[in-house]
Amino acid sequence: MKIRLFLIVSSLIASLNIAVAQTVDNYTVPRTEWDQPDLQGVWNFVSNTPMQRPERFGTREYLTPEEVEADRILQQEEREAADASEAELVINPQAPPAGANPGGYNNFWYERAGIGENVRTSLMVYPPNGRLPARVEGSAVHRANLGDDVPGERPVLAVFGGIGKDGPEDRGLSERCLVGFNSGPPFSGGGYNANVQIFQNKDHAVILTEMVHDARIVPLDGRDHVDEDLRFWTGDSRGYWEDDTLVVVSKNFSELTPSYSRYGTAKNKTLTERFTRVGPYTIDYEWTLDDPSTFTDKITAIIPMTKVAGQLYEYACHEGNYGMANILRGERMKEQRESETGN
Repeated sequence: MKIRLFLIVSSLIASLNIAVAQTVDNYTVPRTEWDQPDLQGVWNFVSNTPMQRPERFGTREYLTPEEVEADRILQQEEREAADASEAELVINPQAPPAGANPGGYNNFWYERAGIGENVRTSLMVYPPNGRLPARVEGSAVHRANLGDDVPGERPVLAVFGGIGKDGPEDRGLSERCLVGFNSGPPFSGGGYNANVQIFQNKDHAVILTEMVHDARIVPLDGRDHVDEDLRFWTGDSRGYWEDDTLVVVSKNFSELTPSYSRYGTAKNKTLTERFTRVGPYTIDYEWTLDDPSTFTDKITAIIPMTKVAGQLYEYACHEGNYGMANILRGERMKEQRESETGN
């Protein structure tokens, strides 16, 4: 969903310090008919703030006003440069040259403008340096990414890229349409289709991601997690209310997914998400990831979510439809030509 087309409310909220997600003065959280905080609606979690803090900032959490302005100018320049590069392809269809990697998607689809000013130095707030903690010795690193294939074995736990083209099992999880690259949990922002819709009733909350239209149905009635032998792509979630905050604890993740980013496996991961509505158009979304098999410390991030005047439409993952068939077909044609020429 091209969020820029739907941000009718953006002019009303530009003055909000969204990156810090401060509560609007005298704001009263609306309630549902069950007297629970009303989190329902479509929310966008794109941010121009980097997930990890650039090392030059050390433990400093916030940018200076001068740095905020410089960052705004840099982002504008980057967007203009990306648009100019795309325009060149229209004017000169021969660019880029044959054999060059054209990338995954053209610039039209990317959401390159986060809502509100970027005032934090990173979305990650713990560890104190705003960077991923050290990894446990021996934990996996999944090196596949957009670009050339990398050596590896099945099962492929990487989200992007792959290790070969003998079959779909050689490709990354998002290429196979099993998980979305930004659908979480947890949500990490960036890319495109960074939208989520929340539904509520008395005993459940539903968190529906736009990417791969995955719906997490979260019981709120105090029931236990399912048996740990049952594993799920997005974990087994249970929720409860803590004052006006919806707390969602997820366990039982599939070991066929990474723990976070490209590291480890999610088998022993526990994820705690906190959804707090702090204004008419803002949810303060905070998550903490605890995985002693992958990282030596916990990870906590704060990501503002902004309400948008739009709706989610069905997401069609054509990577798994047309893309996968064409990837494998192209490799078979390459093999046939090589056998015919002896190269």
